[in-house]
Amino acid sequence: MTTTAVLKKPLSEYGYFLQMPRAARVLLITNMIYAFVLPVIEIFVGAYIMRSSNDPAIVAIYQLTVYTGIPITFLLNGFLLKYIKISNLYSFGMLLSGLSMLIMMKLDNLSVAGVGMAGILMGCSFGFFWANRDFLTLNNTTDANRNYYYGLETFFYTITFILVPLAVGAFLATADSNSFLSGNIKLGYQVVTGIVFLLTILSSIVIHQENFKNPDQKEFLFFKFHVLWRKMLVLAGLKGLAQGYLVTAPAILVMRLVGNEGSLGLVQGISGFATAIMLYILGRTTKPAHRIYIFGVGLAIFLVGTVTNGILFSAVGVIIFVLCKVLFQPLHDIAYFPIQMKVIDEVSHIENRNEYAYIFNHEFGLYIGRFLGLGLFIFFASYISESFALKYSLIIIAVLQLASIPMAKSIIKQSNQLSKA
Repeated sequence: MTTTAVLKKPLSEYGYFLQMPRAARVLLITNMIYAFVLPVIEIFVGAYIMRSSNDPAIVAIYQLTVYTGIPITFLLNGFLLKYIKISNLYSFGMLLSGLSMLIMMKLDNLSVAGVGMAGILMGCSFGFFWANRDFLTLNNTTDANRNYYYGLETFFYTITFILVPLAVGAFLATADSNSFLSGNIKLGYQVVTGIVFLLTILSSIVIHQENFKNPDQKEFLFFKFHVLWRKMLVLAGLKGLAQGYLVTAPAILVMRLVGNEGSLGLVQGISGFATAIMLYILGRTTKPAHRIYIFGVGLAIFLVGTVTNGILFSAVGVIIFVLCKVLFQPLHDIAYFPIQMKVIDEVSHIENRNEYAYIFNHEFGLYIGRFLGLGLFIFFASYISESFALKYSLIIIAVLQLASIPMAKSIIKQSNQLSKA
């Protein structure tokens, strides 16, 4: 095979990428850089708290404060958009995530108050990041190119969830030995945090390479919505129900039943590699009409992983669960985000409202689900046992998630009918 033949396919894909509007390309590149940060935040912060406190309840409290900070910041962001450029708010969110990690690594004692403060700060960073990211994505893509946009973005996120956990896990495992950094694991975490902060600076520079527009209509607080949007909020609540577990449970399970952060990175890497291949195939062979099937398959995989973990409750069970979890997340997101964006397109047109109103309102649907899910875990861990919470609360969440399938099917059908009207 000649060099030209080998390069033909990548060059063809790059050419297709260049056909996207410039604003969408800048967003993708920004998010691709920040994608190297997300695995550290989502995986290793939980592992760091678990290692330092040895208390799953503290990890859950951290996640709850993170999730509390997000909708509060969505509200604050809506007011700030009247006065501050959206690019500045977007980059501030990315920088704030690095700052939150720096503060946590400097805490001598991981008390509930200290972890809560760091969690609120991290929640604020996510709030500024996701609120502005979602609005910019909505305004700079169309229903016709969102499959490609989210497919490429999710594919790249999956790749980083292979490389970053492997690299960071290996680095921390080495730092934990006597041969490197004098066995100072906390210093190892601080080095990783410094690299994260540099990446947030780089992604902040990239987002300012395009002149993005703020929302035209300033009002965004509403309490009555179209019936289609109310259905979308139910779907958001069901999605949020699982999100807290997807961040918290793997770190706790691996630290309890598998080993150290190196094992965590290896498990995420192996499962992420399988997911990346699957995403490439799906991106090439599926159409928008297949979204509901992708959605359903993802939820079924998640259920299999939680049941396997509950039955085995061992290192093997954890590995299978993490594999299923990493397969489930991108499948769910590839279907979910285009559905959400299409619904916003339709209802904002019908109700003649600012699109940010729906992005803001959607976050509260997610928050209610996250709060109930994490509350269930904390209740089981506190009043029954940690083992019971790790075994059975995940299964309960996965079973409840199955209600998303008929709800998503109804939403897709109604939004298609509205677009044709």
